[in-house]
Amino acid sequence: MKSEVMVRQFLSVLVMAVFIAAANSCTAEDSNAGGYEDLLALFEDWREFERPAMRDGAPDYTAERFAAAYEESKTYQARLHTIDPNGWPIEQQVDWHLLRAEMNGFDFNHRVLKPWVRDPAFYQSVWTDESDTPAHEGPTHHALLELWTFGFPLSADEEARLIEDLHVIPPLLDQARGNLTGNARDLWIAGIKNIRDQRTNLDDIVDMVGEGGGAQLSEALSAAQAATSSFAAWLEQQAPSKTGPSGIGKENYTWYLRNVHYVPLTWEEEAGLLKRELDRAWASLRLEEHRNRKLPPLVSIESEEEYERRANESVTKYIEFLEQQEILPVPDYYDQAIRERIGSFVPKETRNFFWTAVHFEPTTLWTHFYHWFDLARMKREPHPSPIRRGPLLYNIWDSRAEGMATGVEEMMLLSGLYDDNPHAREIVYIMLAQRAARGLGSLYAHANDYTMQEAAEFHVSWTPRGWMRKDLDLLAFEQHLYLRQPGYGSSYVTGKYLIERLLAERSRQVGDADFRLYDFYDEVNAVGVIPVSLIRWQLTGKDDEIRALCEDCFHQP
Repeated sequence: MKSEVMVRQFLSVLVMAVFIAAANSCTAEDSNAGGYEDLLALFEDWREFERPAMRDGAPDYTAERFAAAYEESKTYQARLHTIDPNGWPIEQQVDWHLLRAEMNGFDFNHRVLKPWVRDPAFYQSVWTDESDTPAHEGPTHHALLELWTFGFPLSADEEARLIEDLHVIPPLLDQARGNLTGNARDLWIAGIKNIRDQRTNLDDIVDMVGEGGGAQLSEALSAAQAATSSFAAWLEQQAPSKTGPSGIGKENYTWYLRNVHYVPLTWEEEAGLLKRELDRAWASLRLEEHRNRKLPPLVSIESEEEYERRANESVTKYIEFLEQQEILPVPDYYDQAIRERIGSFVPKETRNFFWTAVHFEPTTLWTHFYHWFDLARMKREPHPSPIRRGPLLYNIWDSRAEGMATGVEEMMLLSGLYDDNPHAREIVYIMLAQRAARGLGSLYAHANDYTMQEAAEFHVSWTPRGWMRKDLDLLAFEQHLYLRQPGYGSSYVTGKYLIERLLAERSRQVGDADFRLYDFYDEVNAVGVIPVSLIRWQLTGKDDEIRALCEDCFHQP
């Protein structure tokens, strides 16, 4: 497998050389149009602009800054549109559209979403866990304290880094009191918990540091704790005055899908698709239950020892299945990518939806851990294009990241992973029903047909077997996230559909005799974690979808 990785790395370098060579050719042909190198230069300038300057020790999200930044952002959009990608290789045209999507995301955030104005959770700084997606889910500010990146006890350098991160919290929360002038009630109320949780996390850091920290660290922690508690109290004081809706409305939602996330659907089409998938998941579950009615029931894991054994055995089984059945290329780091994330035994009374599934059949969640394959690949085999090498801004990767992770669950079922454990097939459809229900609830919340609470109740009522519990944090976390980040709650199911549609279309294009599932996954992975519509364009050469999403991006014949 190491040799396979080395070959891929060599090919990545070769592909980038081809990118640049083609860019030079384009520039030579039309020096006024701008070439691919100009696009890469613009990308670097854009990313530097997108990160706000510091104001009194914290990133600047004031109205004054955004008024100036919004006007300046138009100059970057103008630069982009002086670069004509038509005639470039498709992979370079895709990069142009990725930059366009990010610029549209900045525009949308300024005009509509305004997380720094409407969303108190935007000001959460302390993040205890690494995200399983290319970047954190939902809007975040630009100076996070990523606690999971620190090792305790702290080295001198790490202590200095932690102090620097902590120093952002008091001025940021002070600034937030002036910035948060929005009237989105559900976002406001739910965001209070994020800030209360931050205080708990800061208390935990104090315990983790113990007696080993210096005076400067102790002072920085105390200041962050005090600022966080004071800010949470201020949010609670302001809460009764917040009476407005939190959803962005159907029209804005559709614009965001099509112009930022490059999802070729409307709000109405997503709602129809999720309704269909919710019905299909429930019907499939009932058929599986009938099929398995005479089999002994699944037995839950009930001890730490059994959990460790079964969780590790299931990782081994899954990786061997992928290799032996030639489902997809399996670099040697894939095994570790999952095994590091298997967690530990959770008592029944505190298991959330996903850990309930894991304690019946661990592999049902490991298939969703395609996320960790993606992240490991990004680290070990970075994409040759600088634009695709790191996370796209504004969660633009969601249809690919969540769509693939969700799609693989049922794809592995249909490929035979559970042939020796038929009851596990039921869990796959329970998980699909849960994702369709929560996504549909989030769509209704963005249309302002549901409050966040009503979306959560819909989510619970349409999740089979009572596995979506009202008394655990997962429910509120999910519906809050999806209200904060339009399109995310539906992306699991709509992205799954787009991946499945691409599989069907690509297989027909390649032909029955030559198509291999192994090659399909390999080429999708190689394109990067970008919108599925753009992956489709690069793999099939068909630009009809992109033309529909961006009519003005192509010269008319």
